[in-house]
Amino acid sequence: MEHICRTANIYRQSGQVLFAVLVMGCGLVHRASAQTDADVSVHLTVKAADGKSRVPSANAPVVVWLSPIGADGQTDLTVKPGTGKSFQMVQKDKMFQPHLLVVPTGSLVAFPNRDPFFHNVFSLFNGRRFDLGLYETGTSHSVPFNREGVSYIFCNIHPDMGAVIVSVATPYFAVATQSSAQLHQVPPGTYLLKVWAEDATEASLEKATRRIQVGAENTDAGAMDIMLQTPQPHTDKFGKPYSQHPEGSPY
Repeated sequence: MEHICRTANIYRQSGQVLFAVLVMGCGLVHRASAQTDADVSVHLTVKAADGKSRVPSANAPVVVWLSPIGADGQTDLTVKPGTGKSFQMVQKDKMFQPHLLVVPTGSLVAFPNRDPFFHNVFSLFNGRRFDLGLYETGTSHSVPFNREGVSYIFCNIHPDMGAVIVSVATPYFAVATQSSAQLHQVPPGTYLLKVWAEDATEASLEKATRRIQVGAENTDAGAMDIMLQTPQPHTDKFGKPYSQHPEGSPY
């Protein structure tokens, strides 16, 4: 394709019909290449702790992603497809907005405080460990997410505040709000299929993880079964139960 396009550039000033033909050839080759990408389908089954089946929804979504596997058989989780991208998780009305944020690794996430009192955002989990300390209304702090993982976000002052940031080292991901999801324009190759859902058991997430081959004749990744567990109360950033702030506290 590059040879054809270079030849076309040579004839750009000549006005010959050959230029138009070659340009059409460049476009046809490009489209043919793009057509090799596939939309991969994944089917999701979710079961709650009480055994009842649930359907993923906007309030209880499921994140699905494909991590490319290289020639050495390993996935490169240090890839930074999102370098330079910025996102926000706002603190407002004693809530994180949005509750779930999926970002490519290399992204920067800001945590602006839009409440009329202090917050202390922290995460002690494997995705990204950080503690932003106390900061007041109208201010903001940012955190880079440079490796793949799931970060559970809390406020050290308000125990009911909670959110999740899933950072993925791939551009091929989807947030499913129904029983199936599609990952778009995935090039042919070998991938590790992964899934995450809030309150899912580690065992079911590990069982759902699998290696798949994507190609023109193989675009259905099959079904993934996810088991949920009863959520457990979290501790503060010191690993202790939350203390109760008196009524009228500025926090």
